[in-house]
Amino acid sequence: MICVDLAGVGVAQPDKQLFADLSLTVSSGDRVAIVGVNGSGKSTLLRLLAGTQEPDEGEVRFGRGVRIAMLDQDPRLPDGTVADYLGDSWEVAAVATSLGVQPLLERPTDQLSGGQAKRVALARALVGEFDLILLDEPTNHLDLEAIEWLEQRLASAPAALVTITHDRHLMDRLTTARGDGRVVEIERGTAYVHRAAVGSSAYAAYLDGRADREARAESEEATRRILARRELEWLRRGAPARSSKPKARLRSAHDIVAGGPEGGGVRSDDLLLDVGTTRLGNQVLELVDVGQRYGEHVVFTGVDLLVEPGARLGIVGPNGAGKSTLLDIVAGRAEPDSGTVRRGATVVTGYADQQTTLLDPDAIVREIVAGPLRQPDWEDRVLLERFWFDATAQYAPVRMLSGGERRRLQLVMVLATKPNLLVLDEPTNDLDLDTLRALEAFLDEWPGALVAASHDRTFLDRTVDHVLAMEPGGSVDRVPGGVQGWLARRSTAPEPATRRRTGDTRPPRVTTGREIRRTEQAIEKLQKRVDRLQADLEATTDVERIGEIGASLAAAQAELSSLEDRWLELSVDPDS
Repeated sequence: MICVDLAGVGVAQPDKQLFADLSLTVSSGDRVAIVGVNGSGKSTLLRLLAGTQEPDEGEVRFGRGVRIAMLDQDPRLPDGTVADYLGDSWEVAAVATSLGVQPLLERPTDQLSGGQAKRVALARALVGEFDLILLDEPTNHLDLEAIEWLEQRLASAPAALVTITHDRHLMDRLTTARGDGRVVEIERGTAYVHRAAVGSSAYAAYLDGRADREARAESEEATRRILARRELEWLRRGAPARSSKPKARLRSAHDIVAGGPEGGGVRSDDLLLDVGTTRLGNQVLELVDVGQRYGEHVVFTGVDLLVEPGARLGIVGPNGAGKSTLLDIVAGRAEPDSGTVRRGATVVTGYADQQTTLLDPDAIVREIVAGPLRQPDWEDRVLLERFWFDATAQYAPVRMLSGGERRRLQLVMVLATKPNLLVLDEPTNDLDLDTLRALEAFLDEWPGALVAASHDRTFLDRTVDHVLAMEPGGSVDRVPGGVQGWLARRSTAPEPATRRRTGDTRPPRVTTGREIRRTEQAIEKLQKRVDRLQADLEATTDVERIGEIGASLAAAQAELSSLEDRWLELSVDPDS
């Protein structure tokens, strides 16, 4: 079944063409990822596929009766409670539990944080019968366990899937899944479609295609330079020869000399993050027996942490475990309730938190970088250009920037202070792949110390040497084996004794988790059988056949009710 078909579509903004002449067909079971630099038009393309925006040129055709679910980058939820928005069914409860939304069900939607609203909207997009699911950065604000669950859910979904994501692990897995795997790359007004080869992923095809374009662009630029030198030699000959040159040849010479690389759809300039680093002494940071609590709630306790010069420390843990709270203490933005924090005299901390929304939406980009005490100057312009903010973006208000551009602006402001201790809270949220690769390359060579909390497995694998794991209830300890070591530990460790009651015969937490997933799969399969039997019952008039179907339907409904009761029994925490 064809869900949506784009034929020669294009969208332009007042200052640039986002993309033109793009043709794309999405059918049942397809897996499509959209990539491109921030502000290139990825979210615009997703809205075209959803039918919420019209193209400037071309045509968008939808399959008859196609059912579409859409997750926006910054969703706006209707008034009411989360439960009103999501509905009431076992599937809602299952998805809400896996995404950490269950505790929010009775909360009004206007009292949710941006991350909470994103998770609630994602839960809504995953519940129900849809032919096409469109997701804009679905892994933002999810912890690692929720991301693993989401991968499994999306990989097995029968619906067509189109997603914008910076999560390279997720992209690689989904575009290798069944169906037609593709990556649509939007670069400098041109859209390139990369299709998966047999036994490979479309993400790998995208990387190969991009590398080929870069190689071709370099070859073409080398040829242009040779031609330019030849034409310059020709132009520099004596006056009599110059005066007799054909005008067309003169124009050709000037065009070649003045020209540059054609772009080839690939950025020719690098993202230059290194703006200098303040000298760091021998002592960076030490936490001794540090604890934090809010009222009776213990966030963590007994944290001993030594951050040495050149350290690369990653922090992982479920949402709500206290990662951001610990980073606030590391960055010096908060004092602990107990314990000691020793900070080196030469430490200059740069902190990029999750709250890019704190940027004044009406402030002009270049004025933010200059600060309130002086007027923007040429140094600010050069700095912004190094961070891919062109002249138009420098004079734009913050509200006109995409989520990734706001994150990049935050990096400008942090790195401009020349820190020697970088504290990053979910730094990869909303960043495009080019910026991510540049950030990883910068951190690889950067001489300062790094402490980063992230859910991005690839980012952590490439940037940190040690992982600090935080668990709900207050335990904090180093984990050998990095992110994979932590995930493996959580998948095999029994439930902590402090969370088990005497005489509690319920299986350990991880065993329960596996049984919950098996029960969910059985419920889904049985629900489809019940639906089929009900349809058969409505379609027949044969009395004997009605009796047979009725008996099968009653048995299936009883079994379904039993499975739903079992799911509720497994899902309810005995300590809650």
